[in-house]
Amino acid sequence: MKLPPLWKPGLVWLLVLGPLFFLSYGFANHHAASAAVVPSIVFDWERHIPLWPWTILPYWSIDIFYGLSLLICTTRLELRRHGLRLLTAQLLCVACFLLFPLKFSTPRPHVDGWAGQLFDALAGFDLPYNQAPSLHIVLLLILWDFYRQRLHGAWKGVLHVWSALIGVSVLTTFQHHFIDIPTGLLAGSLCLWLWPLDGERPVWEWSVSAQRRRIALYYAVGAFACVLVAGLGRAWWWFYWPAASLTLVALCYAALGEQGFQKRVNGHHSIAARLLFWPYRVGAWLNARAWTLGLPRSAKVGDRDVWLGRLPLPWDGDHHRFDHVVDVTAELGFHHPGARSHGWLDLTEPSPEHLLNAARSVEIAANKGPVLVSCALGFSRSSAVVATWLCVYGHCSTVDEAVALLRQARPQVVLKPILIGVIERAVAEARSTP
Repeated sequence: MKLPPLWKPGLVWLLVLGPLFFLSYGFANHHAASAAVVPSIVFDWERHIPLWPWTILPYWSIDIFYGLSLLICTTRLELRRHGLRLLTAQLLCVACFLLFPLKFSTPRPHVDGWAGQLFDALAGFDLPYNQAPSLHIVLLLILWDFYRQRLHGAWKGVLHVWSALIGVSVLTTFQHHFIDIPTGLLAGSLCLWLWPLDGERPVWEWSVSAQRRRIALYYAVGAFACVLVAGLGRAWWWFYWPAASLTLVALCYAALGEQGFQKRVNGHHSIAARLLFWPYRVGAWLNARAWTLGLPRSAKVGDRDVWLGRLPLPWDGDHHRFDHVVDVTAELGFHHPGARSHGWLDLTEPSPEHLLNAARSVEIAANKGPVLVSCALGFSRSSAVVATWLCVYGHCSTVDEAVALLRQARPQVVLKPILIGVIERAVAEARSTP
């Protein structure tokens, strides 16, 4: 039997993370136990959650998935990022346990048999503390994301079912209260987002653009408003999710750029971005539909089969009408077999190189069949790309001519002078290149 190529460095990671887990987790447990009063956060309906002794088996099984994952990585980048995910999860959760200690408050009945032995083994090093965020849920999300990229077919289905059982088991083994689960998912998503297994991770470069700083401030204020609403009581706690989402959007405008949304060239966001930005993305979709209500979804521009419009939803006619879609949003996810994404932040200006790359994709797609160039509304970002394409590959000799053609096809087009200036620079750069 051939061992995985990176099992030795993986074993080193395991020998570091394993003791760190027990030492830091145990320290946080005993720190909470030494406090005079440790509160609990429990909802009334949780008293109806049953104890299912057999679920101690999936609960324990996460240890096997944890150890194995570090031994089967296929690249050094994957091993380093996966190890850093697990390390970040440990440090983040233990910090929360120390700063905000909580206690599980429901007594667990005695359990006999093999399940009782597993419960007794768990009680040997665990105490009813270390609650929110649930480290079990954080690790589950990290491990599920790791294994789902390796398994296919029926085995992938088995992974999903077993992962669901592990998730349920934190409640049915009387280890955690409900509040620990959403907080664990949020913390786990942050670990995934910080350390993507492949591709570039978010890079901090504080924006010098006054426009981006101003938009970042607006989103930061929105995040703070959500925190204030969440402070009204337990019924409003779900507002912490949009608060976290808007905080990350503010960071994208202030420092991270469109890379913070982790949108791939096929139009898909990473699983972490989908979870973290979901409240913001829903708001962005609703806003786009409100602005384009009653307007044509798309319009043909020029004498070739190139169309300008809003990003279509799966049930929109444009989603099935076009074989190719060039998408220039960073914030909106898009699933289409012919998608090509060149996204940038809304209400900001791209670089000339960004416009030229997107225009090149339009030309390649137009040579194959009808192509839709789209952004959230089909008014600005997509218009800039089509204007660049018209001047570089089409029949327009000037940017003004291209803009006039765009406005004739879609009167709602909005191209501010600063964006027109970027288009002009992109066209000049393309025409000066042999």
